[in-house]
Amino acid sequence: MTTKDMSGNKAKISVRVQPNATRSEVVFTNGVLLVKVAAPPVKGKANKGLITLLSQVLGVNKGALAIIKGHASRSKIITIDGLEPEEVMKRLSSFSGEATSRVHHQ
Repeated sequence: MTTKDMSGNKAKISVRVQPNATRSEVVFTNGVLLVKVAAPPVKGKANKGLITLLSQVLGVNKGALAIIKGHASRSKIITIDGLEPEEVMKRLSSFSGEATSRVHHQ
């Protein structure tokens, strides 16, 4: 799910995005990071919602996150600048339970 970018202190994560959700939340189920965003997939709004939510969950600035693949797809690859893959997993797993966990964005 995470890999290290050899060009520096960056991690990459694969996510599946569900736009037009009832509420924005991160759901970690069966090894898949599903990010539900309330924003519609119109004019980049869902991508902006994704970056905002992940920045809050990971505790990094929005500028540290970048979508490098999948701008127009539900499956995306995101880089996180300044975090090692182990730290990303640690921060994400702090929200995980046994099978399913949720992180809500108010």
